[in-house]
Amino acid sequence: MYCKDDGRRATYANERFDFLGYTFRARRAKNKFGEYFVNFLPAVSDDALKEMGRELRSWRINRRSDRALDELAQMVNIVVQGWINYYGRFYRTGLHPLLSRINEYLVRWAKGKYERLHGHWHRAKQWLVRVARREPRLFAHWRLGVMPKGWAMGAG
Repeated sequence: MYCKDDGRRATYANERFDFLGYTFRARRAKNKFGEYFVNFLPAVSDDALKEMGRELRSWRINRRSDRALDELAQMVNIVVQGWINYYGRFYRTGLHPLLSRINEYLVRWAKGKYERLHGHWHRAKQWLVRVARREPRLFAHWRLGVMPKGWAMGAG
């Protein structure tokens, strides 16, 4: 295995490998002086992301209109916090696309739960943004900073 980084510039057939749900490969990093460089680092693997996506889809969050938002949060947070703790240890931003999907499912859930939001995608998204502003620690991925689109720090 060739561990390519700033000190090793050659090109080889195997420059990455998967181990325990992580993919180790050359990635951009920042040193203590704020300068960027290339280093050989782990991040969540594509296979692990696919499996987490399947699990997320199997919850059918958007179909659970019988549940309240805090009940959904309890159900989701148990598993999502585990994913964040394990896969977020290194290169957390690799989880952001998966965690953003939870917000999309929550928008769909709101459209099904509340009659005034039914058929109004933008209005449902704005509703979720207001909930996130009001209770930013409700969902584990919101605590990580993966807020619904339209969230702006300090706005309000």
